Amino acid sequence: MYFDELKIGMKVDTEPALIRKDKMIEFAKDYDNIPLHTDEEYAKTTPFGKLIAPGVMSFVTVWAKYLEVDFFGDQLLAGKSTKIEWMKPVFADDVLTGKAEITNLVKRNERNGLVEVTMLIYNQNGDLVMTDVTEAVVKCKPKEG
Repeated sequence: MYFDELKIGMKVDTEPALIRKDKMIEFAKDYDNIPLHTDEEYAKTTPFGKLIAPGVMSFVTVWAKYLEVDFFGDQLLAGKSTKIEWMKPVFADDVLTGKAEITNLVKRNERNGLVEVTMLIYNQNGDLVMTDVTEAVVKCKPKEG
């Protein structure tokens, strides 16, 4: 969808994303190798009582589902920024869903604009576990003629 066709308040929900324990631990060992994510005995001694998923892994698992229903399609030029905030831990076998909404539009020039998408991510219990605000550069509709 071109920048000119987008409206503040447009919404899309993602399909559920399962946090698989094997993938959670594998990701942690590669990118966030701390005992809270990889050592079950250690995790039992923490306030969480068990392993928690790395925050970035939890986010990208939902992000992959968001891209399946992306607002922009071929009109996406690039990402500009993202800000993730974690509210509650995510555990193995949690099922996360995202609710994405266009929250700001700024036309940069005749070729593209900046689209802000805010995503609220919930677990299977309806608890808000993280938020994300992403800015994307999206093509404007070409002028006719």
